[in-house]
Amino acid sequence: MDQQNGKKALTLKTLTKSSVWDIQENDIFRLWEGAEKDAEVKDNVRHYVDIIRSAFMIEEINGESAIIKGKYEKQGYKVGQVRLDEEKKITWAIKKKPIMRVTDLTYENIRHITAAKLVEVLDRNFGGGWDSLSQSIKDIIESGFDISTTTLPKDRLHKKGGMYEKKIDDGYDVLEVSKGTWVEAIFAKLKPESEKPRMKFASSRDDEDGDEDVEIEDTYNKPDEDDIEFDEPNDDEITEENYSTMMDLGSDDPDEEAANMAEYGDE
Repeated sequence: MDQQNGKKALTLKTLTKSSVWDIQENDIFRLWEGAEKDAEVKDNVRHYVDIIRSAFMIEEINGESAIIKGKYEKQGYKVGQVRLDEEKKITWAIKKKPIMRVTDLTYENIRHITAAKLVEVLDRNFGGGWDSLSQSIKDIIESGFDISTTTLPKDRLHKKGGMYEKKIDDGYDVLEVSKGTWVEAIFAKLKPESEKPRMKFASSRDDEDGDEDVEIEDTYNKPDEDDIEFDEPNDDEITEENYSTMMDLGSDDPDEEAANMAEYGDE
């Protein structure tokens, strides 16, 4: 059984609906045998069976008929026994689900096929080119592969130094879809695995790009400007010095103000 790119070997308890695509039929029997005495596995049998069924077809064989076993083996199944409880073992016929059509592609298995396999699947389902695929299928494919397309006349597609040659040199696999005198080329290359982005809650001095984390000011309890209340002036605090700053004296024109004062005196 592979150790999945040098990582710790899988066990039944660490198996996921993604990693289950990395193993084969015989591995299922070995994983189950290694977990037979695990109490957690015994209590969650259905959970582990569901994970296996996401990538494998499982048929339960009743009895020990060699004829029935042989029938399944001719269809590509592997036959073996698993213990689901303390009482007895049952016989399973297991076969990896084939990826033959674009509808067989899922977010769980898309990174477990090669670009050559993807091109094969696309070729088997095609007719109208990349745009003939539903958006949901495109999203699944592009979650695991870099995809680019170009449509050119047949005699220009393989032009020396063109996009086709550059993509091939860069490790892309290509599918050519004939469209009369034109050809659509669909280039596919498996994306490198990358860590999922994590939120940062504090600035990091070790950021190689020099980008600083954005600090969001907490203004939840801070009143809006429109909500700020101003205290009314207190008559007891008014003096000659501050009177002019606390009362509206009207016009700023001194001549007009003087005239008003004169009229007041005449009265």
